[in-house]
Amino acid sequence: MTIIKVPEQHFPKAELGRRAMGLGIDFLVTWLISSVFGSGEYGVQFLQIFVFITVWLILRVILPYNNKGQSLGRWAVDLKVLDLQDLEFGRGRIPSLLSLAKREAIIGLCLLLVSIAIANIRRNPTAILLVIPLVIDCGAAFSDTQARLALHDRFAGTMIVSSRRGYSLDLKIKRLVETMRQNMRR
Repeated sequence: MTIIKVPEQHFPKAELGRRAMGLGIDFLVTWLISSVFGSGEYGVQFLQIFVFITVWLILRVILPYNNKGQSLGRWAVDLKVLDLQDLEFGRGRIPSLLSLAKREAIIGLCLLLVSIAIANIRRNPTAILLVIPLVIDCGAAFSDTQARLALHDRFAGTMIVSSRRGYSLDLKIKRLVETMRQNMRR
């Protein structure tokens, strides 16, 4: 009997810029849908918050669970979320529904505070302080140079990796910007 070494599957870590773009796309879609249900007044709008939470959970928990770990924003920039424990064993499995729910509850709460800050910034400039939880949560990914895990990733045991399946919006934007630069130089 011979022992055959099976090569480990390598999952490239996602760059922080691409992660931010994917998160930004998902936040923008969720915020635009929930803002339709706002009354236009200042303050906290409970219906708008309920719609934000519902759309966020659908977009970031249900959709990735059924779509190989990709939400709309992650699909646009070729990213997916995987279970961190399975990555250690060389497997790339999508996290459980509970892990995705934990992960997205944390980042969703931070982004809900950001949306409240955006809605109230003109009347109350101190609303900008509601961005601090998001900065703390995502700031952990900047300090972690090896695994690039944010606090919500550490808590849920997940990791964002690059994918070959998606729209490659970030690459298309880079090409468009480069073409514009070349045209302006002429």
